Amino acid sequence: MTDVPAHHEDTDSRATDPAPPVSDWHPMANDITFSITTTRFDEDYAPAENSRVTTNFANLARGEGRQQNLRNALSMIDRRFNDLAATDNPRGDRYRIELDIVSVQLRFGDGADDEQFPVIEVLDVHIVDTLTGERHQGIVGNNFSSYLRDYDFSVVLPAANAGATGFTVPDDFGDLHGKLFQHFLASDAYRERFPQSPVICISVSTSRTYRRTGTVHPVLGVEYEQDAFSLTDEYFGKMGLQVRYFMPRGSVAPLAFYFRGDLTTDYSDLQLIGLISTMETFQKIYRPEVYNAVSAAGAVYRPTLDEPDFVRTDIDYDREERSQLAVVQGRYAEEHFVKPHRRILDQWAADYAAPVR
Repeated sequence: MTDVPAHHEDTDSRATDPAPPVSDWHPMANDITFSITTTRFDEDYAPAENSRVTTNFANLARGEGRQQNLRNALSMIDRRFNDLAATDNPRGDRYRIELDIVSVQLRFGDGADDEQFPVIEVLDVHIVDTLTGERHQGIVGNNFSSYLRDYDFSVVLPAANAGATGFTVPDDFGDLHGKLFQHFLASDAYRERFPQSPVICISVSTSRTYRRTGTVHPVLGVEYEQDAFSLTDEYFGKMGLQVRYFMPRGSVAPLAFYFRGDLTTDYSDLQLIGLISTMETFQKIYRPEVYNAVSAAGAVYRPTLDEPDFVRTDIDYDREERSQLAVVQGRYAEEHFVKPHRRILDQWAADYAAPVR
């Protein structure tokens, strides 16, 4: 496996020293700063030799068939994009998607040390029109990976429910993560790179029932509403994101879209198509029982991973390993970020006020 160049790092999967070289730090209030590095996600993508395979991207880029794995996934994205962007596209090959992994590092800005910690990883989409040669900025966000979120769900939540008679969620569950995320979106580091708010697109919850509303968007498709907010919905809510559920044309299950502002008017059709084609492809790989099911969701829909009637993609992905690594990653965050900096994090979170939008 070849090393990623030094200035392109998959910081969510580093084993012992997750901190990339210091570069382009943006001072912020409250002694917390962020930096951003990017890695092109293409068929040549490979995590560094010393990395720990904790991300969905790194999981795909493994083994003897890694390059074919990546090539197949990227081809699926391009086909789906051209399927949805059919106008003036008779051969279905007008557009090509380029993806960058965006890795966000945090540093305490009090000058006490230079330690950096990877906090967030998302995808940035670029749309290439091969007919005109134009490049269009897509939506940043898409996938969402976070050490601190894995800590919350894989360490904090199980500890709160150890020996409990019923499921319980701590009152402050996700508070720190949500504040850090909103602080990052308000930072110069984010605003200098990305002109729009992010949109995160993930699978619907298997613990909820979804019903069609009658609303149909020309790109996003048929809208669904959930019977109650899931824990994930509430967690993203603390990040300042609201949720809507849509099943695009040609899809078999709705996707969950987490966003600020107005999802249906803040982004162009091409941007929304880039988001859908990218994340629906990943969900077909990660959760084929839901997103590659033979039968499409009906008016009332309850997703399940026990669905027997589905088609597997020819792309290898170890879902069980990914779940196990979430625990490892959560404990890493506890040991190297939460515990050593508990006092300053608690003080920062207590003083933090989310910016008015």
